Amino acid sequence: MIPSPPLIITAALDEGAFDWFQDLRRTHFPVHRNIVPAHLTLFHALPGDQEASIAETVRAACASRGPLTMAVRGPWFIGRGVAYRIASADLDALRAELAQAFAPWLTPQDRAAFRPHITIQNKADPDEARALCERLQLEFEPFDITAEGLLVWRYLGGPWAPVARVGFEGVAGSDGRS
Repeated sequence: MIPSPPLIITAALDEGAFDWFQDLRRTHFPVHRNIVPAHLTLFHALPGDQEASIAETVRAACASRGPLTMAVRGPWFIGRGVAYRIASADLDALRAELAQAFAPWLTPQDRAAFRPHITIQNKADPDEARALCERLQLEFEPFDITAEGLLVWRYLGGPWAPVARVGFEGVAGSDGRS
């Protein structure tokens, strides 16, 4: 039996935020390596053969939550690229809840500390990346974006294929906990 490709879970960004980060990504990501859209990854590799269970867990986690406000904290030099740091206690709580549910399947990368970010450049020349980061830091003013739900993707050895979009169905600011 051929194993199912792994699943990736990302935040579904509001349209304005997605467009802004996607434009930066198109401008600064090496063209031949820019094969997936702008994204904020929560999990990098969950087992594809557990898709039904993963989908149910994602739906349950999204059902009681409203859209999540996330603070964009500025550009971050990542060695061969640039990412924007993202801060949100609600996103952290959601990710921790899902990590607990997915614990048996987590890879070392997904067991590591969660550092939410959106990469706009990677695998570039380090000097070019450093210069871009410095320029973006000078221009940066903090702002908020919204996660409207979660996206599930199938990893296809480079590109990703969309599997599901699950919206947050609760009231904004509600995380479903008492």
